[in-house]
Amino acid sequence: MKLNELRDNPGAAKKRMRVGRGPGSGKGKTAGRGIKGQKSRSGVAIAGYEGGQMPLYQRLPKRGFNKPNRKKYAVVNLGIIQKFIDAKKLSGDITEDALVEAGVVRRKLDGVRVLAKGDFSAKANITVTGASKSAIEAVEKAGGKLTTAAAAE
Repeated sequence: MKLNELRDNPGAAKKRMRVGRGPGSGKGKTAGRGIKGQKSRSGVAIAGYEGGQMPLYQRLPKRGFNKPNRKKYAVVNLGIIQKFIDAKKLSGDITEDALVEAGVVRRKLDGVRVLAKGDFSAKANITVTGASKSAIEAVEKAGGKLTTAAAAE
């Protein structure tokens, strides 16, 4: 069998119905849209409209709010930091600026938060805005030190 002999099984691929192509096609003239009315016109979307009944999104209660001054942290996993240390892109004291410079994170946002995903074996001093308890434990287990800005304040 050659590539040009490949065919789908008979009946597996159904041809799409071309509407509005004359009375003989069975879907000519109004193309299955009926006569007149909003839904027969083009460019009409009535999503969310329930014919005058109170729409679902208005029947459900409002809940919660979005904090306007919420902090957004750049998240880094220990496994990624370890990978960069192995590649000699990071060494010695690791700060947020060093992480940005090495390309571990694109930008600091409101600070960098370290999480414990992945294996970490390097002896490193890391200074960041925040870290999970398990990340701090993992760094200390490897013989390093993880300092958070929250603890310094």
